[in-house]
Amino acid sequence: MPTHDGNWSQGTPCWIDSQVDDTARAREFYGELFGWEIMDSQPDAGGYLMALRHGRPAAGIGPKPDGMPMPSAWTTYFAADSADAIAEKITAAGGSVLMPPFDVLDVGRMFVAADPVGAVFGVWEAKAHSGAGIHNEDGAYCWNELHTGQYKQSQEFYAAVFGWHYTEIGDGENFVYATFALTQDGDPVGGVNDASKTPGDAPSFWLTWFQVDNTDASVAKAAELGASVLMAANDSPFGRMAVLQGPQGEAFGVIVPATP
Repeated sequence: MPTHDGNWSQGTPCWIDSQVDDTARAREFYGELFGWEIMDSQPDAGGYLMALRHGRPAAGIGPKPDGMPMPSAWTTYFAADSADAIAEKITAAGGSVLMPPFDVLDVGRMFVAADPVGAVFGVWEAKAHSGAGIHNEDGAYCWNELHTGQYKQSQEFYAAVFGWHYTEIGDGENFVYATFALTQDGDPVGGVNDASKTPGDAPSFWLTWFQVDNTDASVAKAAELGASVLMAANDSPFGRMAVLQGPQGEAFGVIVPATP
């Protein structure tokens, strides 16, 4: 069981949470789908719920911020040694800080930003809560990838902010995709997908993938619980995967990875 203790290295996807209109409904849906034990937070945490898998933090579920109209979504958070320093880098690189850095009780310091193409993400400076304590495991997140209409521009932005190094793994024409790592020879920790050829005017966004032990069974169960299927289960070099939309409109992927 892949677990993690302590702070994540800067630039690593370290946490995920969903912002929804009805946290009780999301609690029931994801608890049933992924086998999460979902705990209430302390009274001054604004109704935020903590999802545990095998007793370790796996994800969060929270209400949408007051006065900020937004679709329901899963947000990817990247670890930062200093949230304020990363906020400055984001602005300098052409991104936007949507919610300035602020302290979350004694658990961490965070903010929400958008890259120059409009993809929204979070930044987490750990204190009492270091982020995910379980990953790459059935019922936990295993991959985070950016879908962007401006492939090179997005790569340059995140390299300037987090120092990422990219490895192109697509064919350069029909499938344009790169993994990113924290160092030149480091293990990949996420991906960037060129979505410029996607039909329509789809916005750029970060997609969270959850590992499951049976993709087809998970898709069927999600549908029974009120989800929609955005991409039917199919086999790929990376595993059997599908993309779903939760009952409140939030998109996420499920996959049985071909390799750990």
